[in-house]
Amino acid sequence: MDIVIAYVDGNDPVWRADYEKYTRRPLLEKRFRDWGTLKYLMRGIEKNMPFIRRVYLAVSHESQVPAWINREKCHVVLHKDFIPESLLPTFNCNPIETHFQNIPGLDEQFLYFNDDLFPVRPCRPESFFAGGKVRVGISRHLLCRGMFRQITRTSDRLARKALNMRPSLCFLRPQHICTPMLKSEMKAVYEQVGQEILSSQTMVREACNVNQYFFTDYLFYKGMVDNSKLSKKHISLGTASVGKVKKAICSPDRDLLCLNDVQMGKGRFEKLRNAIIDSFESRFPEKSSFEL
Repeated sequence: MDIVIAYVDGNDPVWRADYEKYTRRPLLEKRFRDWGTLKYLMRGIEKNMPFIRRVYLAVSHESQVPAWINREKCHVVLHKDFIPESLLPTFNCNPIETHFQNIPGLDEQFLYFNDDLFPVRPCRPESFFAGGKVRVGISRHLLCRGMFRQITRTSDRLARKALNMRPSLCFLRPQHICTPMLKSEMKAVYEQVGQEILSSQTMVREACNVNQYFFTDYLFYKGMVDNSKLSKKHISLGTASVGKVKKAICSPDRDLLCLNDVQMGKGRFEKLRNAIIDSFESRFPEKSSFEL
């Protein structure tokens, strides 16, 4: 199986100039700032997921590719390589996530990682795919407060429509973790409702968007999801102590660790970033083959 990592360096002046030019909106730092931890995600993959065939780094510009990336090992794909031109440029994860199936050479089985997720203990292939099914925890929800839940509900409704199912007040929400995906199933359902996916997308995130959950919901309703939670710890960096973050990295009790960014002051950001980088250097001190 392969891994696709969606990456944004909000400090890149080329990217920031485009953002200001096309969106004319203030930059939401928590969605785009770079913590300097991508290399530790790569190290974690190499050490704890040796079964991975290829790692793809999906970025908007060449200027987004870190200087330390070994491009003979890490396969860089630009947005224009797999996202329809009509949706570019985009500063919204949803048009990116819903078109991964177009990445040239991508394996049938692949995992989608955000750059805030780290494999900190040894993982097994069957933790993500088993018996022709994807493995991820699924929960049902009724209340729909906030933009993200609206997007989640919209995605669920389109998945039900693609399978000629009746509408429902409830909607699915997959576990907040890396997403196991099947390329052929993504392509097949996109042929059915691709125009609705396209028309839902916007340059910046809005409630009308369809997101990656559409594909997981579709597989769930087809009976192709093993509804079992993956082993992960989720830490909100807005409230967690430095000690808790260090312990989660250096002495993990779950296979996967999500360090979720939130709005915070510059002082706290710098303090946490230094602690996180020091902890990852201790946990993964050796360079991976993805680094020059």
